[in-house]
Amino acid sequence: MSAIVNYESVAVSSRIRLARNFADYPFPARLIRDVHAEEQAQEMISLISAQLGGLDAFVRYDMKHISDERAAFLTERNLISRDLLKHKKISAALILPDESISVMINEEDHIRAQYFMKGFDLNTAFERISGIDDAISESIPFAYDQTLGYLTACPTNLGTGLRASVMLFLPAASARGRMRTVVPELTRLGLAVRGAFGEGSGSEGHLFQVSNEVTLGYSEQEILSVVVAAVEYLVETELRERGRMKAEEGNALKDKIMRAYGVLTNCCRLEAREFSSLVSDVKLGVALGYFGEEENAERMEELDDLLVEMRPANVNRLNGTPLDGEERNEFRAQYAAMKIKSMRLKS
Repeated sequence: MSAIVNYESVAVSSRIRLARNFADYPFPARLIRDVHAEEQAQEMISLISAQLGGLDAFVRYDMKHISDERAAFLTERNLISRDLLKHKKISAALILPDESISVMINEEDHIRAQYFMKGFDLNTAFERISGIDDAISESIPFAYDQTLGYLTACPTNLGTGLRASVMLFLPAASARGRMRTVVPELTRLGLAVRGAFGEGSGSEGHLFQVSNEVTLGYSEQEILSVVVAAVEYLVETELRERGRMKAEEGNALKDKIMRAYGVLTNCCRLEAREFSSLVSDVKLGVALGYFGEEENAERMEELDDLLVEMRPANVNRLNGTPLDGEERNEFRAQYAAMKIKSMRLKS
């Protein structure tokens, strides 16, 4: 990885996902129609649980047994997908307590194994999820073709089955129109740029996911190299646009950021979308040095965590009981004010 100055203020997190299917079981779309679907699914889930249980303290969640509230909580934290919930009677997830690894069973494929880490380090993430992949393959052989590679439900995952993605904070590149030209360039290179919460989501909080689209015909290292190069290009673009924005907008930009801080620390209610926009402004202020030390990575991480904590099911979990929409807005305002004040941001 080439050196990039201060990329920590742009790259929020890295994720590696591996898609796998087992040679001796119907793929999930066919399995769900089988009269012995639940029996076969439980056999797979038990084998995988036993194998991974020897590696670490994974927590098992059978989708048919968890509440809608728990499912929403796990979905908001990207630990499970909405697709995993479509066929609850055959699906499950094994998740580490620190949320670094999530192994979804019988989503679109038999296995969707994911490793999450903060910052930008796809190679380390790949090394760590590869150990999980190896452990699972010891219990049940994967469906593999010498020409096509790993066989998957969707053709775009054929080959390595590897999806490498990085979440980026790109407020300046977005606000100054650079994303309109950058996204088509990356698309031509076989990459996708989506909103922070996956396909179909908007760029909430100026967060974008960059990932590879195709896995067939490329090695794992080739895929990682292409995504790394794209991320470095986007980081350089964002940092350059931040410098221009600060120089050209001056006090108008600082005023907007300080107003966002004022609202977050003093208002009585906050809807989710407004909250994300205000936190984005404060994060940009931290990155530009408007709140003391420039590039305060610890404060940036705290604000990223707060964005997740303030999503609906996460708010309900913090509160201890479910809240209606208006109650959540009030809780979000009170909790966010308390957390941001505790960061002791100083202009």
